Amino acid sequence: MSEVRVPTLGESVTEATVATWFKQPGDAVAADEMLCELETDKVTVEVPAPSAGVMGEIIAAEGETVGVDALLATIVAGDGAAAASAPAAEPAPAAAPAAGGDSVDVMVPSLGESVSEATVSTWFKAVGDTVAQDEMLCELETDKVSVEVPSPAAGVLAEIIAPEGETVDASAKLAVISSSGAVVAAPAAAPAAAPAAAGKDVENAPSANKLMAEKGISAANVQGSGRDGRIMKEDVLKAALAPAAAPAPTPAAAPRAPSAAEDAVREERVKMTRLRQTIAKRLKDSQNTAAMLTTYNEVDMTETMALRKQYKDEFEKKHGARLGFMSFFTKACCHALKEVPEVNAEIDGTDIVYKNYVHMGIAAGTPTGLVVPVIRDADKMSFADIEKAIAEKGRRARDGKLSMAEMQGGTFTISNGGVYGSLMSSPILNPPQSGILGMHKIQDRPMVINGEIKIRPMMYLALSYDHRIVDGKGAVTFLVRVKEALEDPRRLLMDL
Repeated sequence: MSEVRVPTLGESVTEATVATWFKQPGDAVAADEMLCELETDKVTVEVPAPSAGVMGEIIAAEGETVGVDALLATIVAGDGAAAASAPAAEPAPAAAPAAGGDSVDVMVPSLGESVSEATVSTWFKAVGDTVAQDEMLCELETDKVSVEVPSPAAGVLAEIIAPEGETVDASAKLAVISSSGAVVAAPAAAPAAAPAAAGKDVENAPSANKLMAEKGISAANVQGSGRDGRIMKEDVLKAALAPAAAPAPTPAAAPRAPSAAEDAVREERVKMTRLRQTIAKRLKDSQNTAAMLTTYNEVDMTETMALRKQYKDEFEKKHGARLGFMSFFTKACCHALKEVPEVNAEIDGTDIVYKNYVHMGIAAGTPTGLVVPVIRDADKMSFADIEKAIAEKGRRARDGKLSMAEMQGGTFTISNGGVYGSLMSSPILNPPQSGILGMHKIQDRPMVINGEIKIRPMMYLALSYDHRIVDGKGAVTFLVRVKEALEDPRRLLMDL
C-alpha cells in the first residue's frame, strides 16, 4: 500500500485546502496521474499518484484543511480496494434530492484560505447536456483566482442551481448531475421565464461582458445563444469575426449631440473580476507603503544587438535555447547589484536585510494577469541557463502551471514593457523588494557620437526603487552600471 501525502507547499506556507479529488475509491490510477488539487492562499498545487494501483481510502475530504506531509489518501495494488471503498462513496446519493437516488450534487470546491465566496462566471454546460466525469462544468471567480468546477460524476446535467453572475458561498450547491439522464425541467425553467419576458433585462455571462468591453463590441450587435438569449463568450468571439457587424453604430453618425439616455445605451458596464480587484488593491498598497522613486537613463543597444546577431545561431544550436535580450539584462543587473547591494535588499521592521545572492523575478503577462516567476541564484547562472529558465518559466506561466514556490523569494525584478511597444514607463515595486528595472522598446534615434550625428538603436531604462533604503546616488550608479554593461558586453566577461 502506498501513501499519498501533502507535498512541500513553498516558503512559509504550512497548510492547504483539499479543493478537488479527480479520483474516487476503487478507481484505477497510474503512476504520476493527478489525484487531487490543493489550494493555498496563492496558488493551486496538483498532487500526483506516487505509484500505480487502485485508489483506496480518501483520508482528507474536499474542503478539509491539511498541513505539510499530512496523509491525503492510500493507493492499494490490485483490485482489493474497490470493495473496501464502497462505504466512502455511499454518502453522495443522500445529498441529492433533485433527481432521485441516482443524482450527485455539484458543490462549490474549496476556494482557498480566507476566501468565503465566489461569483459564477461561466457555465460550459446547459441543462440536459451529457457530461463526463471530471469534465469542466463551470468557472467561478474569486478575489484571487479563477476556479474551474469539474463534474463529480458522469451523467446528465439535470439542474443548474446557481446561474451565471450569482454570488455563492463556500458551501453552496451549484448544480445536480443525474446518472439516469433525468432532468429537473420544471424548477430550472420557472425562474428563467421571468427574465425572458423582460428581454433586455437578461444578464449576460460576465466573461462575455468582459470580452465585449475589451473588443469594443456592443451587446446589440451580438446574437446570444445562452438561456433566454443571454450572450455567451463564444457569441462575442463569433461577432468579432463577422464582417457584417460593422454597420451597426448608426446613432453615432447623427448630426445632433446624443442625449444622456442615448449615451447610457451605448455604454457597457462590466464588474471587475475579483482577481482584478485584488491586483488593483495590492498595486496601490505598494505605492502607499514604499517611498517609491524612479530614475531614468538610456542605453545604446548597438553592441549587444551585434553580439547577439553574431552568435545567436551557434548559441541555439549548442544550447537548444534562443539567445534573447533578457539574459544580457539579467547578467547586467546581477553585476550591478553586487556593486550596489542596497538595491538587492529589503526592509524588515527596523532592520535592512542584505541578500548575498540574486533571485531574479521576471515579470510575465498572462491571460489571467501579471505574474512574476523567480529564477533562483541567477547571479551564478550562464547565459544559456538563464535563457532556458526564462523560456521554461514563461511557458508555465502562460499555461497557469506555476507553483507558489516558483513565485516566491525574489530579491529584484525585471519588467519588459518593450514587448508591448512601451517607450517609457515607471514600474511599480514588487514588495518587499527595493528595486525593479523597467525595459522598453528599442527605437532608432539620432545620437551625437564623437561630434557626428548617427542613428543608433536606443532603449530607455527605468529603475523604480524604495528611497527608504536606496539613496539617489546608489540608484543612479546601479542604472549606469547596467548601461555600461549593455553598451560594452565584454565588461560582463571581465567582471568590470
